[in-house]
Amino acid sequence: MSRPDRFLPTGLLLLALLQLAFAAPAAAQGNDDRGRADEGALFLLLPVGAQGVGLGRAMTAVSSAEAAFWNPAGLAELEERQILLHRGDHVVGDGTSFSVLLPRPGVGTMGVSYQLFDVGSQDLTDGMGNVLGSLSIRNHQAVLSAAARIGPRIAAGMNVKHVRFELACRGQCPEGGAAGSSYAVDLGIQSQPLTRLPLRLAVMVAHLGPRFQVENAEQADPLPSRIRLAAAMEVFARSIEEERLALTALVEVEDRVRDPGNPAFLLGAELSAGTTDRIVARGGYILTGSDQADHLEAAAVGLGIRFDRLELDIARSLARRGLASQQEPIHFTVGVRF
Repeated sequence: MSRPDRFLPTGLLLLALLQLAFAAPAAAQGNDDRGRADEGALFLLLPVGAQGVGLGRAMTAVSSAEAAFWNPAGLAELEERQILLHRGDHVVGDGTSFSVLLPRPGVGTMGVSYQLFDVGSQDLTDGMGNVLGSLSIRNHQAVLSAAARIGPRIAAGMNVKHVRFELACRGQCPEGGAAGSSYAVDLGIQSQPLTRLPLRLAVMVAHLGPRFQVENAEQADPLPSRIRLAAAMEVFARSIEEERLALTALVEVEDRVRDPGNPAFLLGAELSAGTTDRIVARGGYILTGSDQADHLEAAAVGLGIRFDRLELDIARSLARRGLASQQEPIHFTVGVRF
């Protein structure tokens, strides 16, 4: 953020930064304007992971190591231990996350993840341009995941999360900083109901928990709870010698748990070539409710490469948003199986 030319009253600056921390993330993403001003911890709605970004966030019915940040039921089919690092430089801040996933074949998968979302900092100056202090905003999310198969056709998963907001002050800040924390739960199920049809159905509820209370705030705001219904189908698969070519289509609908009725529709497609080593091309599209204040239809593209025990995914949203009409930067994920 740029430094102001003259002194800003600390109370007004605190209010501006709090508004940026809770409201701006919703304005920076394609399908999350549903997170209105009466919800807190809106950074939870920002996408985590290049696979999810490349698929237009249609991840609820996907089995993937990224599922810890989307639908924990998608972790149940993992067979190898993995470490993943995610990086996404959003218009409103920088997100850095990692996951450690420990599957046990025949039993299930346990995982631990952490996300730091850094909104940025703002200098406080006087009328002469002298720096009096600085304010910075950090959002934290710690996640404990568990997933397992329930019979041959159903997988279930749960996330337990601790969410924390921090507005820290250094130097002369008369009103000091602020902090708030809460916990939340994600619950998800994936099912393959038909043995002869490569169709996967999924449902999950995300970010269920008590109201998010920020110290010194007049009221506590509810978490941005969402319900998601999804389907994924392998529409084409063909083996060529020892290689495999497959195309998977995904469709998903997402709405608020509180005050529903303005859903977002998410579409995705993934074309993969190879078996043990493979290359994957992804595309996605987000359609949001037409009655939103900032209606947006946004596309996304992505590419993934898996070689030996290393995986690399990159993706980019093609949306242009209100902040200087900037495009979303590139997101990437690096994974290592061990």
